[in-house]
Amino acid sequence: MPHHVAVLALDGVLPLDLGIPARVFNEARAADGTPLYTVSTFSPGGRAVRTHEDFRIVVDHDESVLRTADTVVIATQEPGEHLLATGTLPDDLAALLDQVRPQTRIVSLCTSAFLLAAAGLLDGRRATTHWTLCDTFADLFPDVEVDPDVLFVDNGRILTSAGGVAGIDLCLHLVRRDHGAAVAAAAARRCVAAPWREGGQAQFIEHAVPRETDRSTSATREWALRRLAEPITLEDMARHAHMSVRTFTRRFSSEAGTSPLKWLNQRRLAHARLLLETTDLPIARIAVACGFGDPVALRKQFHTSLGLSPVAYRRAHNAPDPTARADVVLGSSR
Repeated sequence: MPHHVAVLALDGVLPLDLGIPARVFNEARAADGTPLYTVSTFSPGGRAVRTHEDFRIVVDHDESVLRTADTVVIATQEPGEHLLATGTLPDDLAALLDQVRPQTRIVSLCTSAFLLAAAGLLDGRRATTHWTLCDTFADLFPDVEVDPDVLFVDNGRILTSAGGVAGIDLCLHLVRRDHGAAVAAAAARRCVAAPWREGGQAQFIEHAVPRETDRSTSATREWALRRLAEPITLEDMARHAHMSVRTFTRRFSSEAGTSPLKWLNQRRLAHARLLLETTDLPIARIAVACGFGDPVALRKQFHTSLGLSPVAYRRAHNAPDPTARADVVLGSSR
């Protein structure tokens, strides 16, 4: 049976964000084209919803869809005066969220994290929301660890995202978690979206408009991606960009939102995950192909970043495409 996603629309919902879950999950398909998800958009009582813009939306479902939902997504809704003043939910909304089954995955998009926090679902957990309201969120819910510098936070059953496009990133992350990198990448292509952005990437990078004399580090990033199997130092990257190490590090961090070596390590880990998911290559060969050198270093990186060994990760995510050739996949790291 397809995974059932129920998307909650409340008064004040942002229309663009409301459409994100259906847009992404409806594009996730098995190799034979079978849909992997069904999406139901609902509102309390199935009533028409007043959006944040100058129109209303009529939905086809009410909260009865919660009885079969595997994932519930709360579309972006700016916190109302009652919530901001008291940190609590209106009784009717609290009663609705109480109907979510204990095993159901719960996702908030952008400022709907306020609703999850007010329901007590984020106490003792790490979470994020739109960067402009992170301070307000932290003051209102001191039992929640607020991270303003990430695109989304995955706590297992409960996930929160930052604003706008970060909702696409989080939905693609869930597809990747459920069905692997190949399915998520195919869904992203159909949506004409970036296939995968790290959840830890900065939400917002504020910097001056570059002068015409400024040089981008994008060419060096492309250069490094073609050489993931090779030992690459910070000095190597700066030399390729024809910059001093100090200038390169500053400019790279301004453009990418993270340091050069952290970015490189993230790209190597992402490629290792792809190879584990889509090929049957030995762990030792994957470690070399991704620049980790040996299986011990690869295992350490997986435990640190994902809490799993490469073998356990492959067991959970591997679904090789019989038409894929390992030499083609490995070629992307050369």
